Amino acid sequence: MRCETIWRNARLATMVGGLGEVEGGVVAARDGKILYAGPAAEAPALDAAETVDCAGRWITPGLIDPHTHLVFAGDRAAEFELRLAGASYEEIARAGGGILSTVEATRAATRDELVEAALPRLDAMIAEGITTVEVKSGYGLDAASEIRMLEAARALGERRDARVVTTWLAAHATPPEFAGNPDGYVDQLCLDIKQLDGRADAVDAFCETIGFTPAQVRRLFEAARAAGLPIKLHAEQLSNQGGAALAAEFGALSADHLEWLDEAGVAAMARAGTVATLLPGAYYFVRETRAPPIETLRTYGVPMALASDCNPGTSPLTSPLMVMNLAATCFRLTVEECLVGVTRHAAAALGLAAEIGTLEAGKQCDLAIWDIERPAELVYWMGAHPLHARVWRGN
Repeated sequence: MRCETIWRNARLATMVGGLGEVEGGVVAARDGKILYAGPAAEAPALDAAETVDCAGRWITPGLIDPHTHLVFAGDRAAEFELRLAGASYEEIARAGGGILSTVEATRAATRDELVEAALPRLDAMIAEGITTVEVKSGYGLDAASEIRMLEAARALGERRDARVVTTWLAAHATPPEFAGNPDGYVDQLCLDIKQLDGRADAVDAFCETIGFTPAQVRRLFEAARAAGLPIKLHAEQLSNQGGAALAAEFGALSADHLEWLDEAGVAAMARAGTVATLLPGAYYFVRETRAPPIETLRTYGVPMALASDCNPGTSPLTSPLMVMNLAATCFRLTVEECLVGVTRHAAAALGLAAEIGTLEAGKQCDLAIWDIERPAELVYWMGAHPLHARVWRGN
């Protein structure tokens, strides 16, 4: 079998059927796709232009972050100090801080300025093995600014060897122009969605007491369905609004946060195949005390993805390795659940399970090669930098 590159003398965590650990493994690629990944003893005859000796290192699929807000201007360090002094996230938001404070800075920034501000955040993720990242809009809150954010996110994927998946999150907060009239804003969004013109891969909303009601989100989801766009949802972060069940009703790719998720919502997600995307960085940073119902999610077999939720207000986190450590420490996820959560299940949360997330023939050849002795080290260490090499589309 002719291929371009073979990585041999490796240990593999294929993420197929669990961690899918393989000693004495080999990965072969051609045209950016995996031809073979498995035991060297079972490999077909391979003829490659280049052979890489991994010297016993571990190879995992490239890591995936399925929920970020990487594109924004300014920061909210002052709000961090307010929270340290006792103010809650909701109190800060109702006083005019929170999302709206980032909106002002983001609206004033050009597309190029947004790209330049986001690149260091993306670079930090790439340095820890990220090969695919989702980026949301949501800090523009008017049609022109939201589109500019989406265009900046697309530009990130042109500037770096990484796949950038875009999500339109204009229903993140009610903008000043519609103060006191969230229904009018949702009416506008149902019109704006027609202007996206391929710039967004999915639609998201913030279903919460300080965001949008289930009835308002339903109208937006109906518009998204009419536009042929998949949906995701910020659900049950601060209270139980029944958002997860609503998302499941519309066949959502994922429902995210989920600290206040109840069993009915879990059951609805299980029936719909909706992924639970957990965001331990936000849980930690805002000092939440109620964790997502992990055992109930396990019981119903709901896939659990993990993501950074990188954003300026509640999770200024760019480390997928720290995400796994926080998930294990705060939510008591196992090592396997953490690693599958940033690979196979993260791919499913983006609707990309057929393309990335596991080491299998036919998948995109996105690899992370690690200087570790066992996969648990990727979850165990805090602040370590074990990435030896990163491969994106076979290169």
